[in-house]
Amino acid sequence: MGSSPAPQPENLGQDVDVPPRQNLLRIGGRSVAWVPPLLLLLVIAVIDVNTSREFRVISWIVMVPGIAAALCGVWTTAAFAVLAIATYASVDQAWPDQFQTGLPDFILVAVGGVLAVGACWVRVRGEGRMLHMRDIAETTRRTVLRPLPPRWGGLDHAAVYLAADSVAKVGGDFYDIQPSRFGTRVLLGDVQGKGLGAVDAAAMLLSSFRESGYHTGDLAQVAERLEIGMRRHRFYRVQVGRDDGDRFATAVLIGFPPPDGDTGHVDVINFGHQPPLIVGHGGVRELPSGEGLPLGLGDLTDRPPQVQRVTLADDETLLLVTDGVTEARDAGGMFFPLNATVADAVRTDPAAAQPEHLVRLVRDATLDHCGGHLADDTTVFAVRNVDGGASATATFL
Repeated sequence: MGSSPAPQPENLGQDVDVPPRQNLLRIGGRSVAWVPPLLLLLVIAVIDVNTSREFRVISWIVMVPGIAAALCGVWTTAAFAVLAIATYASVDQAWPDQFQTGLPDFILVAVGGVLAVGACWVRVRGEGRMLHMRDIAETTRRTVLRPLPPRWGGLDHAAVYLAADSVAKVGGDFYDIQPSRFGTRVLLGDVQGKGLGAVDAAAMLLSSFRESGYHTGDLAQVAERLEIGMRRHRFYRVQVGRDDGDRFATAVLIGFPPPDGDTGHVDVINFGHQPPLIVGHGGVRELPSGEGLPLGLGDLTDRPPQVQRVTLADDETLLLVTDGVTEARDAGGMFFPLNATVADAVRTDPAAAQPEHLVRLVRDATLDHCGGHLADDTTVFAVRNVDGGASATATFL
């Protein structure tokens, strides 16, 4: 709204402290990046010793520090540069004077070693910058999409987020759970567009939701705060010279009643988003889509979005997704059949309705359907009311 590595539910990514190239050259946690250049050096030396006088290959040893520069660190590359020079001199001196390659090739090997060390320094510095930028992106993602504690607000939950930009790791999709004395509120949405402007809008909406969802008793008033916040944010962007146009966000706002209230239902406000699914042992049913406009476009109508009350049993799970799931296409251009896929899975195994299983199922099925090539940010979020929610919420408040 890129194919990305599939993160685990709630983990939303994996931390890796070494560059990808070095990861491929590790065995048992130890680096073996030095093995290829060392083998190459030995092979060249052995071939030169056993070759004819008219065909000398010792000058090929200049490739050794070059290979090390692509695989190893700066000091290891420097060591291979020195080793290459020493090996060249030793092997070449072993030949009679008339068959020695002499000073020109010695200079070639020496200069090649120096250039290899310089190239390695540039490569390692670039990888360091990449890791630093990745850490910044990870921090930004965790600031926007904060990790949720287990059974937060009395809800069993699981989520997976796949950013269209696998390097940035963050986009315009957003979700959160906010406990309050009025019950637990859930929000999932998708900001129109991409880039930092979409991330900025998503962060604003989540901030507004966390405050209004906690302090405001009426779910319709929470929805109103979100709408006003989106308009204010758009106005602010214009004033600072970063006009995003008529940026908007589709979203679903859900209110779970407090434990001492009238349970067995949820209140839903849909801002032009894909309707959530209710998944349980009895099958799959889709919530009504509603008539609400996306956040930021509420001024186009005089009618505020309507609160819809939907029956929800204790063993039923709410499944919310963004259009990275519903608009995923296979090689033939067919959209991913979300409803049918979930229904088949639950019919085969009722345990698939549990949030964590459900999220993994939808994630894997979506990636399989599109061959791992997602065209948009993709979020899968599942929540279910659980026993103990009353005490969890009361303790929080």
